Amino acid sequence: MLLFSAALIAGLILLVISSDKFIEHSALVAEKMNVNPMIIGITLVAFGTSAPEMVVSAIAALDNAPEIAVGNVLGSNIANIALVFGITLLFSAIPIAPGLSSKEVPLVLVITLLTGFLLFDQNLGVWDGIILIAAFIIILTILLRGSKDLQSELKEGLPEDDGASVGKSLIIALIGLAILIGSSKLLVWGAVGIATALGVSELVIGLTIVAIGTSLPELAASVSSVRKGHHDIAIGNILGSNIFNLATVLPLPALIAPGMIDESIISRDYPWVLGLTVTLAIAIYLFQKTKNNKIPRWLGLPLIASYGIYLLVISTSGSL
Repeated sequence: MLLFSAALIAGLILLVISSDKFIEHSALVAEKMNVNPMIIGITLVAFGTSAPEMVVSAIAALDNAPEIAVGNVLGSNIANIALVFGITLLFSAIPIAPGLSSKEVPLVLVITLLTGFLLFDQNLGVWDGIILIAAFIIILTILLRGSKDLQSELKEGLPEDDGASVGKSLIIALIGLAILIGSSKLLVWGAVGIATALGVSELVIGLTIVAIGTSLPELAASVSSVRKGHHDIAIGNILGSNIFNLATVLPLPALIAPGMIDESIISRDYPWVLGLTVTLAIAIYLFQKTKNNKIPRWLGLPLIASYGIYLLVISTSGSL
């Protein structure tokens, strides 16, 4: 048990660090090889927020632990809103960026409802994965279309040139990728071991420990952006991550290890994903109409409390 716990903790730490380095230096390699900044920016937008969940879910599915993969996706979306956004609000009220309610909010609601529709038959199949990927392409097109200054916005998200050679950046990116894959395998191995030792389901481990771990980058990015005064980034991080978790990460277990899913995903976990997503959407719509156009700090406490209630529900669930 101690070995599995150490493996899981080490895997999470290495996952967060290696994911950041891999994405950053892959972008630097592309920049130095004169790849179109638009392409690099779009890639970062699409995969930057969900890289840990993506690799962990792929490894879990390949290691015949698809429930960890599915639990990771749904659990991350729950943690992103209730825990990450809740903690972020404790630091500051969050201004609501113009256009958020007309683009990102409807998209996160649509992809969440689509996911529920596809999971309702308790089967995550290949066609479900294909439909989600098609939805991802449509969503990405909508997100990127209509921006008045798209190219400059995408360039702003690119890392600054560190002065290193292409070869050095490539080596760092490859090392980051190797550690990313290795740490994901270590994390999944530890998670499966803990689930077996405690007699709980792999789904629960995926929904809790693994999901919280892979949501750490979102927490760090959101808190950091708020403390630096970039308040509008915080909501964008949460909504973007949740959209791409469902549209790009969930298809991985569907394509790699299709099959039946636990009934509790539909009866217990998905309703929490939908409920928290709708709650955040309502909060954005309501507080956007207030005088200061901000989501207040006090909302952070009930969000964090809701995550505690969710963990209590899981702990008393018969599907442990």
